[in-house]
Amino acid sequence: MTRSQAVKLDVCGVTAVVAVIDGKWKTSLLWLLEAGPQRPAEIRRRLPGLSEKVLTQALREMESDGLVHREVHDVLPLKTVYSLTDFGRRLSVALGPVSDLGHERLDRLTAERAEQAGRVGQVGQVGQVGQVESSAS
Repeated sequence: MTRSQAVKLDVCGVTAVVAVIDGKWKTSLLWLLEAGPQRPAEIRRRLPGLSEKVLTQALREMESDGLVHREVHDVLPLKTVYSLTDFGRRLSVALGPVSDLGHERLDRLTAERAEQAGRVGQVGQVGQVGQVESSAS
């Protein structure tokens, strides 16, 4: 999906929403801001690997899409705080069930991989026993 989808008027509702949260960091930013207003430095500390440049770009896009509010306090040095708008809070709540489905999927994948690893471990043990027996002969 491209950024240009966020301003199109002739798309389905799901596409309109996905367009504003598309990207590696935006859902994480929504999740963090759900807890309350955050300063950019606080956000970066909580999201290791997120560069200042990418954070600034994502927050600007989210602000222009109506998800976050940027407040600059007139103190020296300037203090900038980001918070969710009403639309951002509503979107975050709406994504709750999607998040639940995602966690169910991750749990299923974890269980499947553990089961596969158990089968591979059993096959490896049988093979090792067979090798020990044949070398003992």
